[in-house]
Amino acid sequence: MARLSRPISIFALGGLGEVGKNTYCFEADRSIILIDAGVRFPEANLPGVSYVIPEYTYLKNNRSKVKALFITHGHEDHIGGIPFLVRSLFIPVIYAPRLAAALIRHKLEDAKIKEPVHVIEYDADTVVPIGDDFTVSFFRVTHSIPDAYGICIDTKEGRIVDTGDYKIDLTPVGPNFELSKLARLGAEGVDLLMSDSTNAELEGYTPSETAVRRDVEEIFDKAPGRVIVSTFSSNINRIQQVVEVAVEHDRKICILGRSMVNVVGIARDYGYIKIPDANLISEEMVRTYRAGEICLLCTGSQGEEMAALSRIANGTHKNIRILPGDTIIFSSNPIPGNGALVDRLINNLVKQGADVKQNGLSFSLHSSGHPSRQELRLMLKLAKPHYFMPAHGEYRMLKMHGELAEQVGVPKENIFICENGDMLTLFDHKVSRGGHVPADDIYISGYDLDGASQSSITERDSLKNEGVVIIMTTIDTRTGRIIAPPVFYARGFATGGDTHIARHAQMEAESALRRSLSEHQAFGEIKTAIRNAVAKYLFRKTERTPVVIPMVLNEAGRR
Repeated sequence: MARLSRPISIFALGGLGEVGKNTYCFEADRSIILIDAGVRFPEANLPGVSYVIPEYTYLKNNRSKVKALFITHGHEDHIGGIPFLVRSLFIPVIYAPRLAAALIRHKLEDAKIKEPVHVIEYDADTVVPIGDDFTVSFFRVTHSIPDAYGICIDTKEGRIVDTGDYKIDLTPVGPNFELSKLARLGAEGVDLLMSDSTNAELEGYTPSETAVRRDVEEIFDKAPGRVIVSTFSSNINRIQQVVEVAVEHDRKICILGRSMVNVVGIARDYGYIKIPDANLISEEMVRTYRAGEICLLCTGSQGEEMAALSRIANGTHKNIRILPGDTIIFSSNPIPGNGALVDRLINNLVKQGADVKQNGLSFSLHSSGHPSRQELRLMLKLAKPHYFMPAHGEYRMLKMHGELAEQVGVPKENIFICENGDMLTLFDHKVSRGGHVPADDIYISGYDLDGASQSSITERDSLKNEGVVIIMTTIDTRTGRIIAPPVFYARGFATGGDTHIARHAQMEAESALRRSLSEHQAFGEIKTAIRNAVAKYLFRKTERTPVVIPMVLNEAGRR
């Protein structure tokens, strides 16, 4: 008898070929479920961009099939896209671990999401059926934030395991990795493993989170004045260790930076961070204590201009300034692309008399939350996948992870190095390549859902580097007459005093305008014709690509 079931499609809208915006999709005949909905933070070459999110076109076109979103843990690259996703389409339910659920609820409130969003907490024993298509279960992993999980998806066509972000930390801050449950899944049979690739270039094991504490304690022991610790606000395990060291050294703790205040507040409410009330002070109270009695915990370890540490260094913070004798601990590594920002911040701090401590040979002040190569090998040995898709990493990381899988016994033809939008299909316990779905980057300012595409960002970059040219003209849309011929204005685009270029650009614009009017083109088509004609002429004459803005007014002055 012919099989009635259809293949399961697996694809990523984000998270492949990049570190961030993790969004993985699993589609059956009647259902789509998602694992994670993250953002990527913009590089320095993306002016005016707050977040990068995935393109949700495919999900919007199949909105009736979307049944649930499952969250592995509460980091921004896994939950930061939720406000944009739920504004784009209806998500019936979000399943998340306890801490991530609290962070999501706060995030939705902060984004002023008016429609109620159903958020359900899960733990290691939860099993969620999604109709007849999917059965979802969970196993606890160790990471740099509490309540981190891997996810197992059972279907009629086979089993998929997504590790989420993890490292195999045998002396963790918090509960242990459920290695026995993972081994049981592997013994029962895993058809496709999707695994974190972020540290696939690093041999050995990622150091335990508890190893960081020893060097933090040494710095506190020797610090003559205030200790200022900057790390990611979501690195809750690290924050708890710093808090414990500060309390042991009888220092008052002040939390600075909006995201740090929010996350620490939520983590305290849920018991993940324990700060005695007697040790916690407001920023207005800092000046009432001696420098040696203070520990400041703040955002800004990536050199972000508006973060607390940068504002302190620049003298723009309301209550805190750098004092000679301050010890600054950067408890993180620079994200690729942020190195110049961090260096500039450190130089500024040192000029003002601060002693800056970074992660490196002298001090171990940061431990990654991701697995190095020995942990990747162990994951592959425990899960025993028939097919393997490296996830969560830049292309070189995915490729190295794939090569590692081949070394431990996964057949080369069963390893899939994919890009965002590439589709795999699971059918009768066999995985093969499928089609492709739209998966462009969308660039967001604040919580504005009207994001910019890559073409808009290219135009923005041209505006910054090449300047802007404005062509202004007035027409009578009823008669098709030109009331005022095109006039050329430029800002940041120098013609070298050559009025010939401006004059001929006006002539090109007028020629395109007359042609469009004679063909009775729509208003938008007229503007496009002027833009294209002027841009083409300017590039031919100057080999530059300024942003060309046609401002076409009708007789009544309407644009």
